[in-house]
Amino acid sequence: MKTPTLRRAFGVLAACCTLATAGANAQAAGADTFPSRGPIRLLVGFAAGGSSDTVARIMAPVLSRELKQNIIIDNRPGAGGNIASDALVKAAPDGYTIMLGTIGSLAVNQHLSKLSYDPIADMEPISLAVSFSNVLVVNANSKIHTFAEYVQAAKAPHSDMSFGSSGIGSSGHLAGELLKSVAGLQNQHVAYRGGAPATNDLLGGTLASIFASPTDAVQFINAGKLRPLATTGLQRLDVLPDVPTIAESGYPGFEANNWYAFTAPAHTPKAVIDALNKAIVATLKDKEVDAKLKKLGLDPAPTTPQEADRYIRAESGKWGGLIKKLNINL
Repeated sequence: MKTPTLRRAFGVLAACCTLATAGANAQAAGADTFPSRGPIRLLVGFAAGGSSDTVARIMAPVLSRELKQNIIIDNRPGAGGNIASDALVKAAPDGYTIMLGTIGSLAVNQHLSKLSYDPIADMEPISLAVSFSNVLVVNANSKIHTFAEYVQAAKAPHSDMSFGSSGIGSSGHLAGELLKSVAGLQNQHVAYRGGAPATNDLLGGTLASIFASPTDAVQFINAGKLRPLATTGLQRLDVLPDVPTIAESGYPGFEANNWYAFTAPAHTPKAVIDALNKAIVATLKDKEVDAKLKKLGLDPAPTTPQEADRYIRAESGKWGGLIKKLNINL
């Protein structure tokens, strides 16, 4: 015969099991019907008007149509995208908060300083968004006219052929450091607090060069204010077809691509990730979105969640190794 104490214990255990089962069933039901409510919050780790924000705003109307829910772009600038990343990993893993992350926030920043989260372990990749090459540019009045001349000047002891970037650990910084490593350059990096002040100094003649994103550089190249020397991808940029790659200019295999990717908090149900992936891929394949992104020199890069995960891990390993080798830190 069960004692009253045992009966109470079994009752509590049964109640807990019932609640756990109900919770699991509710989560599964929510995943199966996602998205059943709105809005969906899209975190961007940089200020309005920047490259990643531009991509988010180009995609948002079509993504909203695909998901049949409003998309709210939530700019959380600061710390190289870390503020937005921190907000993402603390959000509920239900698909209603996602992030458009950058190479820095997803594959680089964790190698530069200790973070309170791990972008690999604490996020679920959904899809890559865009990929693009940086472009090495100098002032149109510079004495440097070709990439070969740039390399020769940058190899000189105490070279004044400095290169600027939007900050330590940015894609432009890492592209410059990779070139220094493979070409034996002696030039120095100059870190800025964003791409705009670096571009302003280049235009003003107080900075020698920049590894810039095409969204920042092409307008000034077309206006005759900046001179492009080379791009950092394996293929030439469609918007700059006459500008050679570094890989074809004496350094085969050189590649320092920039990219953005969509992620969700860890433990987001697979059904939700799949629904988001389907909508994001359809958005990136939309003719109008495709044309707008390519006009800016950005290549749409839709992937499966698994492909995105492998790519982010590979990029983290690549750039983490370079950061350790060159002892780059904040």
